[in-house]
Amino acid sequence: MNLLVTILSWFSLVLGGVFCVVGAIGLLRMPDFFTRMHAASVIETLGAGLILLGLVLQAGFTLVSVKLLMLGLLILFVSPTATHALARAAMVRGIKHLAVEEKSSSKP
Repeated sequence: MNLLVTILSWFSLVLGGVFCVVGAIGLLRMPDFFTRMHAASVIETLGAGLILLGLVLQAGFTLVSVKLLMLGLLILFVSPTATHALARAAMVRGIKHLAVEEKSSSKP
């Protein structure tokens, strides 16, 4: 049983790290602000969640696990809210989405 928990924990930690690296590459490769923000928010939540799950499995049933689960809930609620606030601020500021810019530039 201990070996199974260790394997699941490391699998979760490695997969979470891979998702975070993919999100970082997405930040570099995406063409405009809104697609970069989308890549960062979705991958960050999933990657951090998997890493926290791996850490909870490593910690066992202790107070550390409770703290990690509370941190996971905080990330789960704060990350989408912060992304929404950032997108709204960008729209108010006048930053246009790449697709909107392409449509407006193609009109005669």
